[in-house]
Amino acid sequence: MKNYKTVDISETKLEDLVRKAPHLIEDELEFVDHQSFTTRGPLDVLFRDAGKSLVVAELKVTENDSMLDQAIDYYDYVNRNIEGYARAYSKLDIDPSQELRLMLIAPSFSIQLLNRIKWIDIPITLISFQSIQFEGSDDIILIYNEVNAPSLPERIQSYTLDERYNYIKDSESRKLAKWVVEQVKSWDKEKIKPEPLKYSISIKYEGNVLAYIDPRRQNFRLGTYNQDGKWVTTSIESKTDFENFIPIVKEYYKQLKLK
Repeated sequence: MKNYKTVDISETKLEDLVRKAPHLIEDELEFVDHQSFTTRGPLDVLFRDAGKSLVVAELKVTENDSMLDQAIDYYDYVNRNIEGYARAYSKLDIDPSQELRLMLIAPSFSIQLLNRIKWIDIPITLISFQSIQFEGSDDIILIYNEVNAPSLPERIQSYTLDERYNYIKDSESRKLAKWVVEQVKSWDKEKIKPEPLKYSISIKYEGNVLAYIDPRRQNFRLGTYNQDGKWVTTSIESKTDFENFIPIVKEYYKQLKLK
């Protein structure tokens, strides 16, 4: 592999790279517009996801807690004018009945920002990035990684597993998510239970969280605690992905059994 170095980039360059290849951030994510007017100032980038939802994206090239406030202002404006956006970009087949999403893209996110997000009841996706440049090339490449924010304990509301599975629009990934849950349940069918939450599925062992499944439009993420007690997640797109990650889940399952 060629040698490479990490480089700093401007917000203009970041925006240019993001809008040229949005599928690298999320499968089937499509660029809609950038620097479009809102009463709170121009929003950075507007996307459309695989489920035909609009996605408001706020970009920063440094860790910046104020990006959350800015992003919510843009989200509010777009949400109030969602029908107009659907008409303006009618060729992209935007479904205004789908819930608007918010996406924050930055090199990293502070603990303070992550803690604030858990109190906000809108779907927010956090994407960290690293900008690299290979030796002998002027091209800059962005390496993306989705960051999972901590969540609040769920209020008592009625959700179903089918609602969570059906958020996944790719039928094969939807089947895979169901298969993953069944595989984990098979370790102890009496004590391991999947519990549907507002945006995810919590897999519990005797009431303790063993793992989380976070549905995405084209795949899903699986998360658990590693041996160091840190929350780790990975994208699951095949049985191989599951088999590579499942030893971490199984190790934490063994720890829970000993409690």
